Amino acid sequence: MATYDLEEQEQIAEIKAWWKQYGNLVVAIVTAASIGVIAWQGWNWYQRGQAAKASMVYGVLQKAVADQDLQRVKAASGELLEKFGGTAYAPLAALSAAKVMFDAGDAKTAKLQLLWVVDHGEHELRDLARLRVAAVLLDEKAYDEALRQLEGGAGAGFSTLYLNMRGDLFSAQGKKSEAREAYQGALARLDQGDAGGKGKNTLQASQANAAYREVLQLKLDTLGEGS
Repeated sequence: MATYDLEEQEQIAEIKAWWKQYGNLVVAIVTAASIGVIAWQGWNWYQRGQAAKASMVYGVLQKAVADQDLQRVKAASGELLEKFGGTAYAPLAALSAAKVMFDAGDAKTAKLQLLWVVDHGEHELRDLARLRVAAVLLDEKAYDEALRQLEGGAGAGFSTLYLNMRGDLFSAQGKKSEAREAYQGALARLDQGDAGGKGKNTLQASQANAAYREVLQLKLDTLGEGS
């Protein structure tokens, strides 16, 4: 049997007393930490599984879009939004489906898809969805509702497009002064480098911006001078 000197016995007694007081807490903390690690690993595994499944459904959607198969587009996009809404594929699917539906004359479904992205999308995708919702509402002559979609501005690369859309909405309402101000603002933003040439090489961007400038200037010229 092991023997201990007085100092060692005192240390052992202190350890025993400390453990008696805090042992349950230590065990609880260690257990919680272990459960947290397991849960995190499980969540990562679940997320990878969801992304893989979503990727397969997105592939079906892309094929349906290419084939202009409206029913399969609806089914695939619906599955992605319902079952895989937390993946990166869901907002992309909604945007793709919205375009197909709008081109097919189903503005109602297109708008629902876009509004889903507005509510659930991230950053640029949300800004893009808001812009497209405004375009659908412009087509429906719901001008005030469309303008509300554009409130608060947008991130880099969208300011020019937002101002242009505001100009179109004001112009459609006969508000020439507001339309002129919006188009002039769009031209200013274009000159500052916020433009539709994003994602293209320097030459393509320059050409795209020059063409866009001509469109904006034409809209201003059409409005004429004055109030």
